[in-house]
Amino acid sequence: MNSLRTLPVLSIALLIPGFASAQESFDPKNIWINPGFYSAHFDGGKGLENVNQGLGFEYPLNDTFRVTAGTFRNSDRRQSNYVGLYVLPVEFYGVKFGAVVGGFDGYPNYRNGNWFPAILPVAAIEGKNWGLNIAYVPTIKNRLYGAITFQLKYRFGE
Repeated sequence: MNSLRTLPVLSIALLIPGFASAQESFDPKNIWINPGFYSAHFDGGKGLENVNQGLGFEYPLNDTFRVTAGTFRNSDRRQSNYVGLYVLPVEFYGVKFGAVVGGFDGYPNYRNGNWFPAILPVAAIEGKNWGLNIAYVPTIKNRLYGAITFQLKYRFGE
């Protein structure tokens, strides 16, 4: 695996405690852990990988902002990495709405697998220990397959 491709993910993972210092104190019990995504692709006839296994982390800086980083096997059956910031300013009946802003890599038809920026609409449902992020990934013709993604997450909490 190309170490330059994984450098942003490793950097953000190492910086999470620093980002967290923006709040009162870093508490590892607040880290959400996820096993990747499930992608419900809009074009199901292309034989895409729906179960996108991986490992990801999310850490809340406050009620609105969270840093995130991870790696997963993407729809093209290639390894992808991501780093980003969730911005969830609206809450309606316990569901937080906003976007995740960040970067992804590993998609062979988009920038030859190199990093690219993305802004994805997202909804987050969270309980004490379990949560679910739901995101919309747009179709970018001949580059990226659109889907609704479901990311189950867990934190050890109090």
